[in-house]
Amino acid sequence: MCGIFGYIGERTNAGVIVIDGIKNLEYRGYDSWGIAQKHEGCILVEKNIGKISEVDTLNFQQRCSAAIAHTRWATHGGVTQTNAHPHTTTKRHIAVVHNGIIENYEVLREELKKRGHTFLSETDTEVIPHLIEEEQKITPDFASAVRSACHKLEGRYAILAMDTSSNTLVAARTGSPLIVGVAKNDGYFIASDIPAFLEHTRTVHYLDDGEMLVTDGSSILFTDLKSGEERPKRNIEITWTVEQAQKGNFDHFMLKEIMEQKETIARAVNQNEEQISVIADAIRNAQGTFLAACGTAHKACMAAEYFFSVIAEHHVNVTSAGEFKPYHHFLKPESLLIVVSQSGETADVLEAMYIAKSKGAKVLAIVNSEGSTIHREADYTLLINAGPERAVASTKALTGQMAVLILIAYTLAGKLHEGKMLLLETGSMINDMLNPRYLERIEKLAQKLKEEEDCYIIGKSWNYPMALESAIKIQEVSYIHAEGFAGGELKHGPIALIEEETPCLVLTGNDEVAIDIISNATELKARGALLIGIGPKNNDIFDEWLKVPDAGPAQAIANIIPIQILAYYLAVERGKNPDMPRNLAKSVTVK
Repeated sequence: MCGIFGYIGERTNAGVIVIDGIKNLEYRGYDSWGIAQKHEGCILVEKNIGKISEVDTLNFQQRCSAAIAHTRWATHGGVTQTNAHPHTTTKRHIAVVHNGIIENYEVLREELKKRGHTFLSETDTEVIPHLIEEEQKITPDFASAVRSACHKLEGRYAILAMDTSSNTLVAARTGSPLIVGVAKNDGYFIASDIPAFLEHTRTVHYLDDGEMLVTDGSSILFTDLKSGEERPKRNIEITWTVEQAQKGNFDHFMLKEIMEQKETIARAVNQNEEQISVIADAIRNAQGTFLAACGTAHKACMAAEYFFSVIAEHHVNVTSAGEFKPYHHFLKPESLLIVVSQSGETADVLEAMYIAKSKGAKVLAIVNSEGSTIHREADYTLLINAGPERAVASTKALTGQMAVLILIAYTLAGKLHEGKMLLLETGSMINDMLNPRYLERIEKLAQKLKEEEDCYIIGKSWNYPMALESAIKIQEVSYIHAEGFAGGELKHGPIALIEEETPCLVLTGNDEVAIDIISNATELKARGALLIGIGPKNNDIFDEWLKVPDAGPAQAIANIIPIQILAYYLAVERGKNPDMPRNLAKSVTVK
């Protein structure tokens, strides 16, 4: 959520650089934007509501070597120009952009008001520049004042600050991510995510929790936020390319990323066998294994509960990361927590990790973003290797996560090679499935369904979590009301919602529950539902059928892909932008 980007260095078009950078962060979701740059001893600010990509002209053509920018997702205060970042002091000699939440901002605001400070916005962020200004009365050095101000802030945040008296940018984080891009001898980029500066450099430093940095564009210093002790950093080279982070010939990132599943499933399977075996042993020996994630990744964990049961005959506990806290009563040093995240920065997942570690438990992270906080904080890590995922709706990351979880289950069962062969064959069959005729078939189905306002999806076994995930996909990009159910739950309430021609998607497989789900679908048909079957076999009760490969224990991977495509085309047919659905953000870095 929200996006921070700043540049300082020898280049004299800093304003243009940060404008382009926050355009590259649009996928994170936002409702307003703003930029600030230093010019002739003062800070110039321009900000507004709406999309930065829709603005043709900006007033930031002045030559300058330092600028900061922000895309805001409203938390404290409505969506207004005044509430947009950057926020400044009254005299505009300090400017700040901020991600996260300052939990004690009301107390700080009242204290600052008593000292004569005037506030213009409704945001928690505005207290930060004023607090820095107040600290400068005690310690004039800008970086020291930022540090002192941070000591008074409570909550999870990332801030980037600049002032007129020093030629520096100062950043600090506790919770929300910040990454430094190292340009070749001409400056530094500071951003919430790598795509902001990927066209300039692939060499990065990660700012860890409780750290601060100061840079004048020619050098950079990382320190502990509390003690001021220097923290050494090493260069990390990002393997993503600019091309991977761009749409190419596709109209939207979502469709591009769906189609990339031709390759990403095989990349997810390309794991170090020794590391997989170590992780399988850790699960085997753990006294209680928990899986925790949020949103789409949580559905991957729910599917994994079935993978571990059917493939490895092993029990695991699954919960939403936001609901993990009460489980600390069961945790002990012999416990194992497996967390799953695309971004590697999800706030609720990080909190679950900290809870587990506080009880001495080990943590395995399955992530897409190398070098992310979750990646660095875990005891064991497996990367899904999906490459950058820019659309808010997760597609290729989900199937990569499930592929890795299936591989772990097979390794736990002593069948690593068998698991690899299954997943590679599944990837090959999906490659054949994702052809132009298949997409056209689903596009025509979307045209048929585009006026519908309700849709229901049923599944059993690992297709039950995929029914829930299908509802998420359809909801978030097309805004059609969609709900997923376990097939056997229909008679316990949901079947009351079915009317003549109500669209119902039925996820099937060639497995031990195949007969049961067809029986459930027959009940829907008897109430007049329009049945759309998704699976390897057609059935007479289906009004429409989307064929998918018979993938055995990997059926959940195969079945979710046509739903992703259907959701995409439903959004397009209804005139929505599938890459940036309303009210949603790619990376949820606040609780």
